[in-house]
Amino acid sequence: MPKITSMATRLRIYVGEADNCHGQPLYHAIVRKAKELDMAGASVFRGLEGYGANSRIHTARIVDLSADLPVLIEIIDSEEYIARMLPFLDEMVQEGMVTIDDIEVIKYGRKPPKR
Repeated sequence: MPKITSMATRLRIYVGEADNCHGQPLYHAIVRKAKELDMAGASVFRGLEGYGANSRIHTARIVDLSADLPVLIEIIDSEEYIARMLPFLDEMVQEGMVTIDDIEVIKYGRKPPKR
């Protein structure tokens, strides 16, 4: 399998599942904006348990099920494309945390089909 390595920038946005933006879940609004900006891709991860600035633990355990689980949106793209997203995050994210770091990407692909 051929592989390609390159440098990229990773944007991580930590918010709550119940956070909204213009009547829709915030994580959904962020993914839609990333798509609109033609970014390489975005993934949303729902946490099983966590806490943030208010120090209140949110959990998916049946005993004390939270309606506001932690959510992580991750976008990997060039530094230029990540920079385009930041002004929108300033508008959309009311409470949360954003991290940006440089990463090495190893991308695996399929061999071209034989003719």
